[in-house]
Amino acid sequence: MSTVNEMDPKIIDGKRISKEIKEEIRDKVSKLNREGKEVALAVILVGENPASQVYVRNKQKACEFTGIKSLSYNLPEDTSEEELLDLIEELNHRDDVNGILVQLPLPKQINEERILDRIDPKKDVDGFHPVSVGNLSIGRPGYVSCTPAGIIELLKRSDIPMDGKNVVIVGRSNIVGKPMAILMLRENATVTICHSHTKNMREITSQADILVAAIGKPKFFKKEDVKEGAVVIDVGMDRDENNKLCGDVDFDDVYDKVSHITPVPGGVGPMTIAMLMSNVLHSIEI
Repeated sequence: MSTVNEMDPKIIDGKRISKEIKEEIRDKVSKLNREGKEVALAVILVGENPASQVYVRNKQKACEFTGIKSLSYNLPEDTSEEELLDLIEELNHRDDVNGILVQLPLPKQINEERILDRIDPKKDVDGFHPVSVGNLSIGRPGYVSCTPAGIIELLKRSDIPMDGKNVVIVGRSNIVGKPMAILMLRENATVTICHSHTKNMREITSQADILVAAIGKPKFFKKEDVKEGAVVIDVGMDRDENNKLCGDVDFDDVYDKVSHITPVPGGVGPMTIAMLMSNVLHSIEI
């Protein structure tokens, strides 16, 4: 079993890079504070989903670190859709709230699409609103979904070129796969998206200069599925047979074949929260 050593040049260290980004944001927030400006994020959690509670705590910690004010709204599991919509409407109109984040998933009585659509696009720091998605797709400035934005930063800050590279993205979700493809096109990569209906998927992934795996299947990709010297970005957050955190890529199996790889945990995950903080900072300019 190979151990993840942060000093290993093969490892793309998301913890270190995310800390760099948060420190940069902290400096900018501090400057804004000195100018009498405050940056605030409203986080709404409905119910008591344990994973969601962890994510919300991590976001609150990141706010604390960067100096961004965090406003928490913990609503009971039986909150109605109308009650949640009313709260969002109130936050939309508050000048002291720059960003609004609704932690997903929501309880079954609430329509997620309706909720996300109600958030003012100027406060949509998750980048999920149709206006944000539209701006991204036609190259206009605006919020970008945090995980794909984090992956681009990981590659740039690791001096890994994307221009002209053959990039294969496995997964076509609205949160990762689709925006990831658009961002890679912006970087002049040649992009292929694979999904559950793709034929010869492993043949396609084995030709990727950069492989982005986001399908939610533990250790799905093995060494025969990756190209010699490839860069592997593992978005998966799965559990293996021993209930240990792992990614969509079998880290130990592919390690010797790749040039760079993100570990799980400690790769893409920390970047998602760092880019959320970046979006919240950006919200003060929108």
